[in-house]
Amino acid sequence: MTRLKMGMVGGGTGSFIGDVHRKAASIDGLVELVCGAFSSSTEKSIASAETLGIAKHRAYGSFEQMIKEESKLPEEERMDFVAIVTPNHMHFPPAKMALENGFHVICDKPATLTLEESLELKKIVGTSKKVFALTHNYTGYPMVKQAKAMIAKGDLGTIRKINVHYLQGWLSTAVEKTGQKQASWRVDPKKSGIGGALGDIGTHAENLVEYITGTQIQELAADLSAFGDGRILDDDGNILLRFENGAKGTMTFSQIATGEENNLGVRIYGTKGSLDWSQENPNELVVRWLDRPKQVYTPGGNGSYPEASEYVRIPAGHPEGYLEGFATIYSSFAKELVKVKNGKPASTLPDFPTIEDGVRGMKFIYAAVESSKNNANWIKI
Repeated sequence: MTRLKMGMVGGGTGSFIGDVHRKAASIDGLVELVCGAFSSSTEKSIASAETLGIAKHRAYGSFEQMIKEESKLPEEERMDFVAIVTPNHMHFPPAKMALENGFHVICDKPATLTLEESLELKKIVGTSKKVFALTHNYTGYPMVKQAKAMIAKGDLGTIRKINVHYLQGWLSTAVEKTGQKQASWRVDPKKSGIGGALGDIGTHAENLVEYITGTQIQELAADLSAFGDGRILDDDGNILLRFENGAKGTMTFSQIATGEENNLGVRIYGTKGSLDWSQENPNELVVRWLDRPKQVYTPGGNGSYPEASEYVRIPAGHPEGYLEGFATIYSSFAKELVKVKNGKPASTLPDFPTIEDGVRGMKFIYAAVESSKNNANWIKI
């Protein structure tokens, strides 16, 4: 397959998430970076382009300039899609402009700064007929695919109880006051939105359980806290969950859980068995059965379902993780984009997060904030 040409908004030299996206996009050889508005400063954007081996004339000082100039290029030369790797407040403007000018979009989560923006973006995606993907990267892990397939096939029986946690400790101290860029914009509601840790990692937990179980959160009761001195946005939260299929659950997330690194985990209990998966040990899916010994599934190992094996890149026993999860999103997005470019109809249920997931995430954030403000009242999503 001819490699798709990617333009990037944000992600200049020193950017953590920009580097992650570039590495992930290149893993399967389906995408090449050809241009970018890596910074709002033309000089900094050019400097980043030179470091990345991008031609100087394809480095732009704004996403508006990039989209405008790339649109003038011959189809075989211009970018095919835009990757948006900016803070939350800069997701909607470039996504809107790119879609309205004929470019596909892959965007970091959450989809937008506000719920209103996400609803408008959903309309734009529908009108444009372009492909939009959201990088909830944890859905790209093979053992997450295995868990989803097992539940969909009924292996675990009726799902009754769901627990998910996402614990980090990097905001245990006021690092945002030391000039740490990753922290400073995340605690600023003008750049992050109405959710702090809720929007940053709570949406990952929400998306993961809905993806794996195939059922959505119907109601929630949330208790959000801002423990950091002077912080406006939450850095810790505990939520009770009610799902559409009747299951009950809990979610706990925190960025002030001292000593934790990236402890994302999910436990799902059905009438026939349960499963347990942890992001810090992503290559093992533990399944405990009602009437037989527990099993441990691994990527490419015995018992792996085709839905999981399809995304295994290396022999069993060789670990895959964070970058590969991102790469799976990029690979699935790229294959869908090629199909659409070739005149075939878009998939109704592509196996990557879409704008629908983005709207779900924003509704989740708004419901949790409303609930917490009202003493953890139950709120419907």
